[in-house]
Amino acid sequence: MKNEGKINYKINSNVLKNYVETINSIKEPMNQIKKQLNQLSKPMKEELNNINTMSKAIKELTIKFPNEQSKIFIDTIKQIMNTNNGMLSTRMIEPLNINRQYLSIMEKNNDIERISRGIYLSPSAFEDSYFAFQQKYKKTIFSHMNALYFYDMTEEFPYNYTVTVPQNYHVNTINEKCDVFYVSDDIYEIGITEVETPNGNKVRAYDKERCICDIIRSKGRMDPEQVKYAIREYLKRKDKDLVKLSKYAKKLGIQEKVMDFVSMMY
Repeated sequence: MKNEGKINYKINSNVLKNYVETINSIKEPMNQIKKQLNQLSKPMKEELNNINTMSKAIKELTIKFPNEQSKIFIDTIKQIMNTNNGMLSTRMIEPLNINRQYLSIMEKNNDIERISRGIYLSPSAFEDSYFAFQQKYKKTIFSHMNALYFYDMTEEFPYNYTVTVPQNYHVNTINEKCDVFYVSDDIYEIGITEVETPNGNKVRAYDKERCICDIIRSKGRMDPEQVKYAIREYLKRKDKDLVKLSKYAKKLGIQEKVMDFVSMMY
């Protein structure tokens, strides 16, 4: 008799990678994204194409193995987690129409661990608090001394999160967990980039030049010695960009103040 091995519900690695990167980059609520996906008459943006391609890959598996839907969904969740460094938010399965009951099944079977509301961790992965936090609060940008920690430009470990959010973004639980800076929409996106956490996951933070502007702009809420230290460390770096720093400072309305600080520290 032919020896039947374990059925493989493997999804193409590029499809998985594109899907995970897309979901991690989307800040809008998933109900809005799902609504856009249903508007088939309109041209589809690349990010929506990536979601649609992933959905089609899952559908093809359920057609090929009509009696294995539960196994396919659970295996898909595991593949998404592996692609996402062992972490998963419920947002990652919403546009795929995978019911959250499968997360409960996996949790009961010790295949995943719920580390906070809507965030799950693979047993083989290390918890990354920065990554998990931003998965939950999508519009937060790590900023000020917290962001400078990622660039090794601070003397002290940031025991509290410091984030910047749009001024109309009000989630009470954020204020309980970290130091929040509210800014107008016209300056919120200046200097956003991706950095790696100590655990190797990518999170959104402001770049070095935006951070320098922010700690000078908000120096009344900062430790003055840490502000001076960070600016000195920035000026020592070969990858500093004083032209960009001046450009940001002008957009933030603090060009003279920033240039005075930089001149003083040189």
